[in-house]
Amino acid sequence: LGYSYTKRFTRYCHLVLGLALGCAPIGAWAAVRGNIEATPLLIGLAVMLWTAGFDIIYACQDVDFDRRENLHSLPARLGLPRSLMLSRTMHLSVILILALVGFRENLGSPYWLGLFFAASCLTFEQYLIRSGDMTKVTTAFFTMNGLVSLTFGAAVIISLYV
Repeated sequence: LGYSYTKRFTRYCHLVLGLALGCAPIGAWAAVRGNIEATPLLIGLAVMLWTAGFDIIYACQDVDFDRRENLHSLPARLGLPRSLMLSRTMHLSVILILALVGFRENLGSPYWLGLFFAASCLTFEQYLIRSGDMTKVTTAFFTMNGLVSLTFGAAVIISLYV
């Protein structure tokens, strides 16, 4: 609810959205296990950076509007090239954090296969919008992130139960 209002006073609105979603795995872990350890915090951080990274991509479409209406966003502040580089850095960080989770939790090959697929989807997502051409944002934003969430989620579940 607060995300849309944060654009009125901070360019870090994308991280606010990511933080809101990143709290979900931490809360789920605490509800099931009754504690909070490093692993759910890492997962929450990965979700936060993944969400912020793809929200930056989506916000690149609104740069002119945001500037005209004096709304804050990273693309409006940094411009498209620097914003897309930041999004890439966030998505690379996601893969590294999730690899750390896989090692910490000693997860099996389904997890690593799912992580490889997620990394491939995020790489393709970044490739689609590399020049700031927003004509492929629907594929980059919706399709690639949908594939990441469904296939990586399934890989995690399979890895935990196999």
